[in-house]
Amino acid sequence: MHRSNDSSSMASELNENRTLLLAGSSSDSDSERAFEEEEKVIISITSDSDADADSPPPFSWSKLWRFTGPGFLMCIAFLDPGNLEGDLQAGAIAGYSLLWLLLWATVMGLLIQLLSARLGVATGRHLAELCRDEYPKWASVTLWLMAELALIGADIQEVIGSAIAIKILSGGAVPLWAGVLITAFDCFIFLFLENYGVRKLEALFGILVGTMAVSFAIIFGETKPSGKELLVGVLVPKLSSRTIRQAVGVVGCVIMPHNVFLHSALVQSRKIDNTKKNRVQEAMRYYSIESTIALVISFVINVCVTTVFANGFYGTPEANNIGLENAGQYLKDKFGGRLFPVLYIWGIGLLASGQSSTITGTYAGQFIMGGFLNLRLKKWVRAMITRSFAIVPTIIVALCFDTSDDALDQFTETLNILQSVQIPFALIPLLILVSKEQVMGVFKISNAMKILTWAIAAFLIIINGYLLLDFSTTQVHGLALISILSVVLVVYVAFVIYLIVQGTGLWSRLNSAVCKGSSN
Repeated sequence: MHRSNDSSSMASELNENRTLLLAGSSSDSDSERAFEEEEKVIISITSDSDADADSPPPFSWSKLWRFTGPGFLMCIAFLDPGNLEGDLQAGAIAGYSLLWLLLWATVMGLLIQLLSARLGVATGRHLAELCRDEYPKWASVTLWLMAELALIGADIQEVIGSAIAIKILSGGAVPLWAGVLITAFDCFIFLFLENYGVRKLEALFGILVGTMAVSFAIIFGETKPSGKELLVGVLVPKLSSRTIRQAVGVVGCVIMPHNVFLHSALVQSRKIDNTKKNRVQEAMRYYSIESTIALVISFVINVCVTTVFANGFYGTPEANNIGLENAGQYLKDKFGGRLFPVLYIWGIGLLASGQSSTITGTYAGQFIMGGFLNLRLKKWVRAMITRSFAIVPTIIVALCFDTSDDALDQFTETLNILQSVQIPFALIPLLILVSKEQVMGVFKISNAMKILTWAIAAFLIIINGYLLLDFSTTQVHGLALISILSVVLVVYVAFVIYLIVQGTGLWSRLNSAVCKGSSN
């Protein structure tokens, strides 16, 4: 009996400390918030009698429905025009052989996104806010600049993708630069829906994801890829030196830096009492389910795109020339005589991809800017600032590359490199924060999960390092450019090492050892 009382007292004390920790992390009324209290979706539909239970309430389909939404916004980054281009090029050049890699890349992406959601739910704050508190001012500002740079690179691809779709659907009447302007203004119209509640915006994304699924499924049905080769491609790992570049591209597209920041903010759109352990556990369970469902759907869509181009163009002379700009025309030439107009179905799917990803990009930009800089601006002002960062360079790109498919594809590849090198600046802070008891309380990740996630992070960083090395050796020429790139690379590596050393406590221990040694 005495031991039972001690255990009860200890549990009560831990719960009290947990409550104080989380209340302290989210009670600052002067700090930027992802969502105001009145904007959040009310979740609790059970009586208060179970509020202090040790275990989460039983599963409820009604609650799953109320939690459904953030995962579908998150999955858009797995379906943006950059990913679709990676899919079609992997299919055209490597056939069905990289489908297994697409599967495992999606699994890795899911794990990272679940950690991001875990951070947001357990702390009541998003990644950008926590980075602002975790690192010194100079490092925090640098992380913000890197996140903005990655977001601009992604946004240019997404807006260009929408503009290409508009050009296709208009029969070429709307030039690329005009499609960019239409996409920019469309984004604000869609974001206006947020004024009517976050659920309305989430419903819009559900429609856009559904549009992509239907469009690419129709093309899949029209082109009739081999089911046997599809199954073998998913289950049997194959990799050759000829397809290594496409393999790296498939993996490199999985983790989008801005998406890691975004998901930790989106999960705060639900009203959760994060001072109660069972409510946090419940939220994590439902977010895990809905995020998994969303990424399964995204995986199926990516498989459809990859197999369509594998079936139509693998082993053909055109395989190395297919990019996002001309993919629709190649589909029309190859499969144009079928029941559905393949070119326009492709255009509809691409438009849904581009429009949805530009909205999530603007959304992510608001959270990134507000969190790192602690700006208390109206959302439309932040959206305007975020949108302006990308629209001006995108219009320049559209004017320069409107008549050159090869040049546009080359520029898109450069943007992929730009985003890839930013991955450590989202992954490393995330892994450090979810491992800290001071931040996560009882919800910090286990040692086994630490090993697994750091291994995945190291793998992704190495993969994207390969992309950077391949790009620099093939595209960077001249002593001056090589010298500049070398200096930038040294600074880059030094900052990555600093983030790891400072975040894991090695920095303070090293300083203490140095001070102790000097005093002796």
